[in-house]
Parts: sequence; structure tokens; C-alpha cells
Amino acid sequence: MADETAELLILPVRDVVLFPGVVLPVAVNRPRSTAAAQEAVRTRSRIGFLLQRNAAAEDPGPEDLYRVGTVASVIRFVTAADGVHHLICQGEQRFEVQEFIQTDPVLKARVTLLSDPEEVSHEVEARGLYLRDRALEALQLLPQTPVELVGTIQAVKAPGQLADLVISVTDTDSAEKQQILETLDLTARLDRVIGALSKRIEVLKLSHDIGEKTREALSERQKEAVLREQLRQIRRQLGEEPEGSAPEVKELGEAIDRAGMPEEAREQALRELHRLERMPEGSGEHSMVRTYLDWLVALPWSKLDPENLDIEGARRVLDADHFGLEKVKRRILEFLAVRKLNPQGRSPILCFVGPPGVGKTSLGQSIARALGLKFVRVSLGGVHDEAEIRGHRRTYLGSLPGNIIQALRRAGTRNPVLMLDEVDKLSASIQGDPYSALLEVLDPEQNSTFRDNYIGLPFDLSRVLFICTANVLDGIPAPVRDRMELIEITGYTEEEKLEIARRYLVPRQLVANGLAQSAVQLPDEVLKRIISDYTRESGVRSLERQIGAVLRSVAVGIASGQEGPVAIAIEDVSRILGAPRYHGEIAMRTSVPGVATGLAWTPVGGDILFIESSRVPGSGRLILTGQLGDVMKESAQAAVTLVKGQAERLGADPASFDKIDLHIHVPAGAIPKDGPSAGVAIFTSLASLLSGRTVRSDVAMTGEISLRGLVLPVGGIREKTVAAARAGIRTVILPARNRRDFDDIPESARQRLQFIWAERIEEVLAAALEGIGARRAAAA
Repeated sequence: MADETAELLILPVRDVVLFPGVVLPVAVNRPRSTAAAQEAVRTRSRIGFLLQRNAAAEDPGPEDLYRVGTVASVIRFVTAADGVHHLICQGEQRFEVQEFIQTDPVLKARVTLLSDPEEVSHEVEARGLYLRDRALEALQLLPQTPVELVGTIQAVKAPGQLADLVISVTDTDSAEKQQILETLDLTARLDRVIGALSKRIEVLKLSHDIGEKTREALSERQKEAVLREQLRQIRRQLGEEPEGSAPEVKELGEAIDRAGMPEEAREQALRELHRLERMPEGSGEHSMVRTYLDWLVALPWSKLDPENLDIEGARRVLDADHFGLEKVKRRILEFLAVRKLNPQGRSPILCFVGPPGVGKTSLGQSIARALGLKFVRVSLGGVHDEAEIRGHRRTYLGSLPGNIIQALRRAGTRNPVLMLDEVDKLSASIQGDPYSALLEVLDPEQNSTFRDNYIGLPFDLSRVLFICTANVLDGIPAPVRDRMELIEITGYTEEEKLEIARRYLVPRQLVANGLAQSAVQLPDEVLKRIISDYTRESGVRSLERQIGAVLRSVAVGIASGQEGPVAIAIEDVSRILGAPRYHGEIAMRTSVPGVATGLAWTPVGGDILFIESSRVPGSGRLILTGQLGDVMKESAQAAVTLVKGQAERLGADPASFDKIDLHIHVPAGAIPKDGPSAGVAIFTSLASLLSGRTVRSDVAMTGEISLRGLVLPVGGIREKTVAAARAGIRTVILPARNRRDFDDIPESARQRLQFIWAERIEEVLAAALEGIGARRAAAA
């Protein structure tokens, strides 16, 4: 067959050589290549593939391409989501470039189409048969023999086509494949392909031999392990001692002797050590037993640190670290006194309950320092698996002891101060209830024999001083609360915050910002302004952040070359911290009838809230807004009923209630509110609305009401009164039955507030409404 001349679109390719008779996917993303592919698809013409001499060339020209390539037809053209075009092409015939007739926007060349001779010699036919056998041999050496390829090779009869097919699937570099593509003589082409295939077969045979030897070595090692185990058993039956224990077994035996374990734990450790001695090191159980023994010898079974029983010294440490908190300090000193008189007594289990930022966690560290004991902390926030407390059973891969045993190992002693932080943040799940696991830990009658699932042995926790912390007690089950001694830590007054800032926060922030004590002058007036205008919290975390912001501003000036000392004035506070965030809006809010100031308890301390009432023409409905809970809604309904009974005294027509709708709203509608303590404030708001008299702007109140007009006691008196003093309230109306809580109110709040103890709702109105006076109110 004579060679023909044709004009072809040229597609340069990198590291890809297409052979006649082979289907090959090609990705194109270069502009000229993409244009050539699209032109070929549009005109349904064939395209010529030429290999680049330099694969790094991004825009190859004619001089960058080989002269011999393959003509192909485009079977499919696909554009992917990433913008890359994909061609599926089938090689048809070799060609040789005579000249390039176009280079832009696409490459086009005049080529000579090259064909293999139709008649082949016996020598070529013999080489073809040999190549087929070698190709089938190579396929048998592959890990997974491709059945379709075997059938294709067996079906190809022409030696030239067979050579092209075999070299296209052989793992050789593109340069060698290009040389074979350019080899037009069938004998030479077959010899080249046979040579490349023979090299690949040798590599496959070598890889196969390496794999066989590796498998044999592994089998031999397993056989050796079995024989060694049999030998150990035979020696044991004969009463012969082993030739010698492994060094790690000896070390573990010595560590067991030094650990001071109880007899039961020692026997268990020795049993596991004997098991370990007979186990092959390569077995999976060997590492599990070794880890278990490591935990046993690392636990402080008998180690007790000496306790500092100097009561006066402990008092000095507690006073130096924390301001106020007298109830907590008194309880720690009581513990020291009891321990001094009864050294073998059990440690108490304390639970500090209070809003965030009041020093619950740091107080635990101070207690450890005062007692001279180690301090370890276990954070329970978000724990929902019982195994986090009691540990996982050893049958599970990667199992570990629970957090209690892990904390004792970190402490290295049996009598540390162990803080269970955020105990109210535990939650039950399908993995179990962590609170149930805590029942044994926090019970002084049971924790002397606490049994962790991983250790599987009783461990004495009776000498551990457990300190729990929580923000609220509502989520803690009653059996767990019953096992703890609850100590409430309420919010700080402004005077206490000032003292804390002066003693602790300012020095700490000076160190944190790299400032010397003499570099900054921060007077008390500035601290008071920050406390009153920029923080409203029970703790001092936000206060410390604001102080840090002020000191960072000073640090910028000093680092820029400003000479110290830098004095911060009150006028500088708003420049540094911005506009005040909190304002005393009570007088403005209560300047119209129908608005009363109530006192509320929240998980972060006390707060004030406003009760607003309004009446509109209607049909006697009660409208409640402000995201009120069920209990608070019932308090509002009780207040409305009580107001209707007092209508004539308040100057309202009882019959008019059927013609109006009463609307009670508690602002800050995005915040859920609930509880019975707003009953008095709701009644006062309604009485103010109906009587037309405003509620005194400096009065706040709390208490539950009954339908008989009684003022019933409520909780959170300390937090509520502190919030009232902080908000600028001068008089608080409290239930008379809450007089027992008067001693819990801070002295600074007592001095700033007047207390009115009300038995009945008439006393509340006399003290709260303008124009009535407070002559009948009982003042403390």
C-alpha cells in the first residue's frame, strides 16, 4: 500500500505516546491544544498526536516536537467541572511531518501517512509469535491478571499491531516508546518491543520472588514463635526453670515489689507478669498485658504526701490568694482542724456552686497550696460516657482507665486535691450516665474500694480531697448532690471587685503585658468607672479583660517611645474602652405608671428586670410577652386575680376589666424567664397602672404572692440584693420570711440599701407607690 499525503491538525502531548490501534484518554488544558481538539470535533476530522521533546514547554512550537506521530480519530470529547477537556481517541496510523503549514491559532501540518506492509516474512511472523508468548507470561506475573487484555493479545494476528499493542501497555518511558513508534521496519520494531518487554518481565519476576521470600520469612517466624511457646510449656511441665527472664520482666517484677500494692493487687500483678513471661513478644496480647502492668506499678497505691496542718499558715495562704469568700475559708480551716485531731479521718467532698468568674477553680489551687498537697484537675464539661469516669474494660483495643485513676497517676500520690471541674455539665447518652459512675467516687462510705473497670482492683480514694465546681445545681441528680457538701460562692459587690482588681487583677495584667509596677498609675477612681460602666457580671473575668485593654493601650505608648510613668485618668477610660456599656436607666424606665423593678436570679448571678403593664380596649384577655416560662405565667395570672380583688382600693372600676385587655411584658424578650419570684413585681406593676401612680424609681422588689395577698419567701436573696446595690437601687422589698437570709447579704450591700420586709401585698404597695408613703412598712 503506497503512502499518502494529508493535512492534519496537530495536538502536542507530554509523556504520552499513542500507537495505532490503541484507545487512549488524553487531558488537554492548553489554549492551542484545546482549540485543536475543538476544531477536530467540530469538523469531524482526524487529529495528529506528536510527543514534545521537552515536557516542560508550555507552548511548544514545531521545533519542540518529534516528527513522527499517530493519526487518531476522536471518539468522545468531555469538559469536566474544573474546566479541563478530556479526549478519548483511537490511534489509526503512523505519520511523518513534512512541513508545518500553520502555527496559530492551532498547529497544522502536511504529513505523510505511513502503513505497515501487508505481506510479512516468516522471520517477522516468528518474532510475533514469540512476542505474544512473552506478553502472556508478563501478564501472569501481575498481582491481578487483566482477563480482557489477555483475550485482546490472543486475538491480534498482525505482528505490527501486536507490537504496538504490547508496547503501549508496557511500563517504559515515553522516549523509548517514541523510538519504537519511529521504527518502521517490522523486524527492528519487534526486536525493540521484545527487548523492552524482557526487561519488564525480569523486574516482575524479581518482585514476585521478593514477595514469596517475605511470605516465607513471616511463616517461618510464626512457626518459630509456636515452637518457642511449646518449648516453654514442656519445660514448665518438667519443672525446669527458663534459661533466663527477659530484662523487661525482671524490671516489672522489681517495680511491683516497690509499688507497695495491697495483697490483692500484688497477686493480680504477679499473675499478669507470669502470663507476660510466657507470651511471645509479637503477639497482640503481649502489649496489652504490658500496658496493664505499667498502669499497676505507676499508681500511688501507698504513697501519701505529708499535709500542712498549720492552721494559721493555711489562713495566710488563703487570704493572700483570694479576697472575701469567708465561708469557704472557714470550711477549709475546719477540715484542717479535724484532720489534725483525727489523722485517719475521711476527707470531705466539697462542691463550690456559683456563677462564672468568681474564683471556684483557682480556689481549689489555693486550697492545695495551703495544705501542701498536689493539685490535679479533671474537666467534666461535655463528658457523656460512663467509661470516662470508671474506665474501659481491658477487652477493648486501646482501652484506658477513667479520668479519676489517670488523675491520681499524674498526681503521684493517694491524697491530692482533685478538682472535678464543671460537674453540672455532664450528660447521659447511649454510652451510659456519668453521674451514676460518680455516685461511688463521691460517697465516703464507698470510695475506699473504688473499682475502675480497666484496673479491675479496689483503689482507696478516701484520702483524696475532692472539690467539685458547678454553676447551677438544677442539672445535678439529687443522689449526687446528697453526697457533696454544697458551698455557695455568690457574686462580688463593687467594693469587693475594686479590692480584687487592686490586689490581684492589675498586678497580673501588668506582668501579662510586660509593664513594670512603676510604669502605670491606675487610681481607684478609674477602676470604679470600669467596674460600674463597662462590666455587669458576678465574677471578675470581664473586669480583668477591660483592665488588660487599658494596660495594652499604655504598652503601645511606652513601646512607641512615650516616657513613663503613664497616669490613666477617668477621661481616658472612654477613649480606650469606648462608650460606657451600662447605664443607670431605672429612673427613666419607672417614670410612668405600670412599670416596676423586679429582682431576678440567673446562673451568672443576680440581675434586675423591669415589669411593664399596659391596658387597651378589649374583652378581658391577659396578654403575656417576653418569653415567660409556665411558672412565671401562673404568677402573672395570680397577680391579675389579686388586682381585680383590690380594684376598688386602687381606684379602678371592677366592671371595667371585661372591657379592657391587660398586657404584661418583660423586656429582653430574647432571654427565657421563669420562676415565681416576680409575682410581687407583677402585682405592683398592675397596681401602678390601674391607680395611675408611678413606682418609686429607687425601689426594687422580689417575692411570690398568694391569692390571699401574702408575700411568700423566695431564694437567691444575696445575689438579688447585690445586683440591686450594683444597679443603684436604694430600697429593696423582700418577703418577711426571708429575714433568715439577712446575714448572707454582704456588709457593703447592707450599708447601701434600705430593707423592707413585707408580710402582705398592702405593705408592698405602701412602700413602692409614689404618693402613698412607707409609714406602714416595716423597715430593718
